[in-house]
Amino acid sequence: MRHAIRLLASPSTLGSSPGFNPAPLTLLPPIPLYRRILRAHRKFLKPDERTIGDGYVKSEFRSHRNVENPIHIVGFLNEWQRYTQQVEGESWQGTKLDTDKIDKMS
Repeated sequence: MRHAIRLLASPSTLGSSPGFNPAPLTLLPPIPLYRRILRAHRKFLKPDERTIGDGYVKSEFRSHRNVENPIHIVGFLNEWQRYTQQVEGESWQGTKLDTDKIDKMS
């Protein structure tokens, strides 16, 4: 009997942008994530940036409050968690958004 060698998949950073952090293994629930984002804004952003950011975060979370599609919810939480990691790591300063991300927001 021959033993098959299994190749296990592992995360790759090929083709990703330089400031890319792989997604965390577990997603935070919406309310703790919301609080973490506001704390990160308070700690790492300037007052005028914080005003704009807090308003945007609040409106986005309010508008997605009644979403029932699990795929949409996971994508929403994943992107906001990635955003929070960037703000906390200060890797976002001096970078521009990809045109793909801008198109997805519209």
